[in-house]
Amino acid sequence: MNSNHLLLEEPIRMASILEPSRPSYFPSMTKIVGTLGPKSRSVDVISKCLMAGMSVARFDFTWGDAAFHQETLENLKIAIKKTKKLCAVMLDTTGPELLVVNKADHPIPLEADSLVVLTPDQEKEACSNLLPINFNGLAKAVKSGDTIFLGQYLFTGSETTSVWLEVKEVKGDDVVCLIKNSAVLAGTLYTLHASQIHIDLPTLNDKDKEVISTWGVKNNVDFLSLSHTRSGQDIREAREYLSKLGDLSQTQIFAKIENVEGLVNFDEILEEADGIILARGNLGIDLPPEKVFLFQKAAVYKCNMAGKPAVVTRVVDSMTDNLRPTRAEATDVANAVLDGADAILLGAETMRGLYPVETISIVGKICGESEKVYNQDSYFKKTVKYVGEPMSHLESIASSAVRAAIKVKASVIICFTSSGRAARLIAKYRPTMPVLSVVIPRLKTNQLRWTFTGAFEARQSLIIRGLFPMLADPRHPAESTSATNETVLKVAMDHGRTIGVIKSHDRVVVCQKVGDDSVVKIIELEE
Repeated sequence: MNSNHLLLEEPIRMASILEPSRPSYFPSMTKIVGTLGPKSRSVDVISKCLMAGMSVARFDFTWGDAAFHQETLENLKIAIKKTKKLCAVMLDTTGPELLVVNKADHPIPLEADSLVVLTPDQEKEACSNLLPINFNGLAKAVKSGDTIFLGQYLFTGSETTSVWLEVKEVKGDDVVCLIKNSAVLAGTLYTLHASQIHIDLPTLNDKDKEVISTWGVKNNVDFLSLSHTRSGQDIREAREYLSKLGDLSQTQIFAKIENVEGLVNFDEILEEADGIILARGNLGIDLPPEKVFLFQKAAVYKCNMAGKPAVVTRVVDSMTDNLRPTRAEATDVANAVLDGADAILLGAETMRGLYPVETISIVGKICGESEKVYNQDSYFKKTVKYVGEPMSHLESIASSAVRAAIKVKASVIICFTSSGRAARLIAKYRPTMPVLSVVIPRLKTNQLRWTFTGAFEARQSLIIRGLFPMLADPRHPAESTSATNETVLKVAMDHGRTIGVIKSHDRVVVCQKVGDDSVVKIIELEE
């Protein structure tokens, strides 16, 4: 199954480039996060998105109210049942987002070399020389010469609606700016980004807390995307808040790195967070263009070594309005995969884009082709060296399972797990074959009722590269020494055969606990 995997150092046959991409049950090992919105909220479109490869649905509360998102989520649930495809839910917070207040909702033309005043007085009407904003501390944060960017929310760069401003002077609470390029602000939601400036607003604001405590609790969200994360303390405060909200104590927090503050404090943020989202839209404003790729490579490497998911955003912006990505965008997706990203997050492309299904499909195909030339051998050696000796017991088992699977050219690795940790560690070593994570539910009680764990753990693996979960029968414990282990294994093998990742005469590597021992075994299938 894995003979088509090459190393980048090996010559690639030109003829192989012309061979069509082979369709498979898993379009790619790299996961795809799709943002659901006006163009992607019907049962039909969501079903097609799931079939195309979306494994995490993102709900962005900067746009739309709770009722709108609830209706979309109900459609997602129907689509999941219809397609029999698992999908996790990510709630994306607003955070300290600065907005232009245009109550009249009319187009605002801005002319290059003219002056415009940014004012915190939201009662004033927006016009060509005056823009009210939702923050009264901008005048204290900026100085003459600073750069401010105005753009449509989730701007793609192809719109003629983005404006660069240069701060000329501060007058009381107002900021006078020089307009650097002509544009027309048309639409309801415009964001403002002050380059490399600290904005004195809470990372988790009151609106975010209300959404989390109502919509988030009601729907048991799997992931919280914490917008504008600037320090490890931001994560700690968010986790403390979630811990008071019942089942949301299990929700994983992904730090969204959007500015230089997040870059400077990256190590402490990574230590506290469950995963990282590189929000390259705002990062591309805060950093010089020639530095963005350097941060991406450094950040993804750190995530890989820590065994935490790295998610890259803003890769095929042009597909918001076009059926095909640009050559540069296609290469950008491939490079994110080769850098080691776990997932690609699509924003405007699926939320308001004209081709959400096609976008997911094409990104999945690019990821799949890129994975064929991913240098797993080099990555494996680098990771083992980074971890060092002595390895922990679980890390040793995980790395051994991956090495064995590669040596015997196994078609799949099957891992039995309750918490999901063992499966995540196997995925950390980037095996070239899929990892079927068989999540064994556990029975727990709060003195009032009995419940099973496992659903959270299964869905949360849907953002990790190469990891594909299935939920086992709760009557079969993960540490069983009886024949029930073989029963669960047979179910997993049958599932693998059904979806086409296991065939006759294949070899399968199984990682499981038997009593107090962790066991890695190799199974060679017969007819």
